[in-house]
Amino acid sequence: MLKSLRGLMGGLTIAGAALLAAPASAQSVQIDGAGATFPYPLYSKWFSEYNALHPDVRINYQSIGSGGGIRQLTNQTVFFGATDGPMTNEQLQAAPGRILHFPAVLGGVVPIYNLADVDAELKFTGPVLADIFLGKITKWNDPAIAKDNPGVALPASEITVVHRADGSGTSYIFCDYLAKVSPDWKSKVGVATAVNWPAGVGGKGNEGVAGLVKQTPGAIGYVELIYALQNKIAYGSVKSFDGEFVRASLETVAAAAGAAARQMPPDFRVSITNAPGKNVYPISSFTWILLYESPRDKSRSRLMVDFMKWALSDGQKFAGDLGYAPLPKDVVDLEMVALKKIKAG
Repeated sequence: MLKSLRGLMGGLTIAGAALLAAPASAQSVQIDGAGATFPYPLYSKWFSEYNALHPDVRINYQSIGSGGGIRQLTNQTVFFGATDGPMTNEQLQAAPGRILHFPAVLGGVVPIYNLADVDAELKFTGPVLADIFLGKITKWNDPAIAKDNPGVALPASEITVVHRADGSGTSYIFCDYLAKVSPDWKSKVGVATAVNWPAGVGGKGNEGVAGLVKQTPGAIGYVELIYALQNKIAYGSVKSFDGEFVRASLETVAAAAGAAARQMPPDFRVSITNAPGKNVYPISSFTWILLYESPRDKSRSRLMVDFMKWALSDGQKFAGDLGYAPLPKDVVDLEMVALKKIKAG
């Protein structure tokens, strides 16, 4: 009887050890990231799809704006960051380790507006957009707007400018474009994820700007294309480098990346706003995922590198349905090589 009891206890001990060991082997890992709202709809889809393939890996992302993502990555409170404006040399030098940029997808920033009585799609030149956001053009029927929109009955109402209140890569892209087409903008406002806006009211995130424009008659703002589509807000065509008025679409945004793909710098920090070429949408940009080259947590690093390989290959097929343009193959090939620099143990 004692022998049987000992045998039973021994079996229970082994079984108990197995039960204790089982959760460890099947334990899920969470990888935290934060940053740009510009790619958030696509990143949400990616993280969900990747989790379905790898149930033990959960990627948690906070859509707080590019500036916040850069700060949190620099402070090492998240494992990866995301930005629509590449980090400056000063920001890179302030980080505790070398940070690498990886283009994730392409998107376009569009001027959205709320004019209930205007059915026509409005056209904007870069200098006119700059003057509106500088506060120099204040009424919708201003001759400068009317000149590019012949036959459109523009109201005499005041323009309410809506911009980002937070540090934003979407703002960086918009300002980067305006600085290339307006000397006034370049000298008075400049290019950054956060600038001193000369006019208007601020909204938090692409969501906040879209919401403010939608609820404010006479408002104009700027958001990533998917937010205009999701919120069913009118958005205008923008005059390209080649002199065409081009509407943002997958094709016109992808066209902006063509030249950049052929002369991509080794660190992938490149601007493709106001790019030359036929049917090129001028306010287009890459959006980047930021990773430390030599992170302390090698196990999470291995998982993140695997995720990046998936996102750059299979993940690109989800881009189109969400209003983004997939990366050119030449860029993907360069990134696959660059991922080998990350020390994952």
